[in-house]
Parts: sequence; C-alpha cells; structure tokens
Amino acid sequence: MTKNRTSGILAHPTSFGGSAGIGTLGAEAYKFIDWLAQAGQTLWQILPLGPTGYGDSPYASFSTFAGNPLLIDLEDLAKRGWADPASIVPPEWIKSSGPVDFGGVVYWKNPVLDAAADYFQNNCSQKDRVAYETFKKNNAVWLDNYASFMTIKAFYDAKAAQEKTAGIWFKYWPEGLRSCESGAVAKWNAEHPQEIERTKTRQFFFACQWGRLKQYANDKGIKIIGDIPIFVAPDSADVWGSQKLFQLEEDGTPKAVAGVPPDYFSATGQLWGNPLYDWDQMAKDGYCWWVSRIRRCLSLVDCVRIDHFRGFEAYWSVPYGEDTAINGKWIPGPGAALFESIKKALGDIPIIAEDLGVITDGVRALRDGLGLPGMKVLQFAFDPTEAKNNGMVNPFLPHMFSPNCAVYTGTHDNQTMQGWLDAASGEVIQIVAQYAFGRQMEEAEARALSDSGQLREELVKAAIASSAKIAVIPVQDIIGAGDEGRMNAPSTVGTNWTWRFDLSQLTPARASRLAFLSRIYGRNL
Repeated sequence: MTKNRTSGILAHPTSFGGSAGIGTLGAEAYKFIDWLAQAGQTLWQILPLGPTGYGDSPYASFSTFAGNPLLIDLEDLAKRGWADPASIVPPEWIKSSGPVDFGGVVYWKNPVLDAAADYFQNNCSQKDRVAYETFKKNNAVWLDNYASFMTIKAFYDAKAAQEKTAGIWFKYWPEGLRSCESGAVAKWNAEHPQEIERTKTRQFFFACQWGRLKQYANDKGIKIIGDIPIFVAPDSADVWGSQKLFQLEEDGTPKAVAGVPPDYFSATGQLWGNPLYDWDQMAKDGYCWWVSRIRRCLSLVDCVRIDHFRGFEAYWSVPYGEDTAINGKWIPGPGAALFESIKKALGDIPIIAEDLGVITDGVRALRDGLGLPGMKVLQFAFDPTEAKNNGMVNPFLPHMFSPNCAVYTGTHDNQTMQGWLDAASGEVIQIVAQYAFGRQMEEAEARALSDSGQLREELVKAAIASSAKIAVIPVQDIIGAGDEGRMNAPSTVGTNWTWRFDLSQLTPARASRLAFLSRIYGRNL
C-alpha cells in the first residue's frame, strides 16, 4: 500500500461534535483535517460511508455504492444557494453535542433534505444544473438502481408500518418490484419522478461535499483509508438489483447467512445475517460486481481496508433462521481468483486486509501471496496464560511484527484502550505496564499508571514505534475516552455508532506530542 512508514487517526465523520444532531462533512470535518496536519499525520481512516439502515451500522448499509445523506452539511447547502436558509434551522431538541440520536436525526433531517433537493431543482444555476446532470450520467451504473430501490422501499416501509405488518424488506414487495423486473421498475420510476430526483439530488449533494473534503485532505498530504465490509445488507439496493449473485430463494429469502463462529467477542459467535455471495455465479463475468464496488470505493478514498478478509479464503455459512452462529460451517471462498480479476481490471490497488479472528494457514497464504498488509491489534497481545507459558511472543506484540502490517491500538469493535485498561485484571495490567515501560513493577504501580492515562499513552507510542509500516490510532485513544467512547460492541444493539466528541479535545499539545512521536519513529517523512 505504501513504501514509507505512515501513521494516522481512525475517526468516522458521524463522531464529530459541533453540528446539528450528527457529525457531518462540514466545518468540524475540516477542523479535524487541520489538526491531523498539525499532528504530522498523513492518514485518516473512516468507517463505511454508505446510508445506514436499521441499527444505524455503517456495516449494514442500504447501498455499498451510495453516500450517507445524513452526513450532508446543511449550512454548506444554504451558502451555495442550494437550500433555503430558513428551512435548515434545527429544532431545539436536535443537539450539537452528545451522542447521535439517529431516530431523531432521521425524523428531522430527511424532510429538510427533501426540501433542499426540491429547492435545488427549482433554483440552481445553469452551471450547477450541468454539474448535476453530469453526476447522474457518470454514476448511472449504481445511482439509477439505488434511487429506484430507495423510493420503492420508502413507500412500502410506510405501508407496512401503517398496516402494522412485519418484515420491511424487498421480499414483501409486489412480485415485479420484488424481483427487480425491468418493466415494473421502469413503470415505478415513471410514476414517481419527484421522489427519484430527490434521491439522486441527495447523492449529488453528498458527492460534492465529500469530493471537496477529500481534496482538502489530499492537498494537506493526508490520504483517506476507506472501509469495505465483505458482505452487504439483505435490505439493500445491492442485493435487490443483483439477486442472482447471492444465495437466495426465489422469493428473496436467504438460503444461508454470514457470521463467524464463537470467538473473542462472543461465546455463541456473531450472527451477522448478511446474505452470502454465489461465488460461482460471480466468477462467470470475472467478478464484475466486485470490480465495480472496488472502483467506486477508490473514487471516494485513497486506500481500502477490506473487512473480514478471511471470508475470501473460507466463509462461515449459517442456515437461515438460526438464532446464533454456532451451527455454521466453513465453505471455501473465491481465494486469489477474485483479486486477480480486480487487478486485471484496476491494476495494483492499495488494500489493507482485516485478518482478525479465526486465521488459518490458508488465510495467511492468501494474504501473503497477494502481498497485502494484515492487521495487528495491541489489545489482543497480553494474554497472561500465554505470557507465562510462552513468554512475550504473542504475534500482536510490537516486537513480533513483520513490517508489512497495520497496527491499531484498537478498532471500532473494541473497547477504547482506556476502557480496556480500566476493565483489565490486575495481572493483565501488570504485564501490559511492564512491557510498555520495560521494567519490573508491582501491580499497584501498574494500576496507578493506567489510571493516570500514562499507560495508554505508552501503548500509543508503542504502536507508532513498532516495525509495522502503518500505524492507526482511534481518536478515542488520543483523547483518553473510556467505555463511553466505544463505537460498537459486536452482537449487541442499543447505543452502538452514536459516540461523538468535542473537537476542542484535539488540543495543540496532543498534536505536538503526536507529531513528535511520528517524527522520532520515522513516520510520515
């Protein structure tokens, strides 16, 4: 992905405080990039940018190609004459700080975005009209399908809610629309031109704002690492528009769904529920759908982290209807053939392989054969039983890394580093502190160093100092957030994805320390 040693920060735009209800692509995002530059960082990693579905997870989007309209900055629309300034004023109950209330944001912001889309269509300049029409033409391969899906979905979601019926999903739509039959979809589009145009206009707004933000970051020497979930949501334009590419019954019900077996995060495994790909069908056209997906992602970001990379070697298939992931089985994936097709179409592309979880020799061989950097997470490095029996040779320890990897103090699925330290046993804290500070110490001293934040800061330094060519630190671990800063606890629902922080916490002193560490350890030169 890169020949130089680099480092950066993981922070999703929804986490920026200071804007109405949810972090956006507006002023706070630009402030964050300015701070990254002051801190000597050249990487900004984000989570998937797609429109989030039920549960608000960016890993369960209505489209892997589209942008999330909730990230659109309304003030920017008004400044450009694309929205009526009077229409964008949030109600008092929409706050600029504190956790994201996704339900409240959706309830307030979607109608405002609809009004802005109508305002744009009725008032935009000729130059803006040309830009909009060009956007539609250049993105028609995914945009037309997405606009149809979202407008049909909105109608039948509302109908299902009104009738109090279960299952808001395309399998419950009328037959022609359910099966994405071209004639039925064309008839729908002709009968709902305003809704179709609103949906496309929202995507135009997102594309313009994200494009300017990305260019601002690139101009400051900062590359953006995007994130592609290996699977897509069942309730998505992706599955609806390409049903033959997934393991589905005739009515759209999955035959089996994705997950992982029991692991570090859950004793019953993780039942994700995503429909599985029909890899044999995908291979027939050279994995064209995946090529399009990667091409689209690289139009938005500079590098791609592929989530659950091990699923390309073998994936955990769980019969549809199971309550947990325990009764699944491993089935071979496409392996190197998929990546050879991507390379043939797109050339060498910058990829980080998320190779966490149950990793086999086959997964390692696939990763290494492709020359991809894998991931190391410091929180996985300090098992006390292993330390006693084998010494400090855990592969997640910095001194055990091979250079071709990306090290993280934690990921969006982990506790924050401070939260993890706060919850760790005395034995673990002692091992961590002795490793970080390089000397013997008693448990009480180790706990005091943890409570003061010094141990967390030493672990951040250890990641940056490591031999890994890429080091990424979640912003929570820079500002010292505890468990309140956790983005996601796998296999749970409730407050996931809602965390926001005040950018004033990214102080000049923190920027100075990070810049010093990155410089002294040869990062971002």
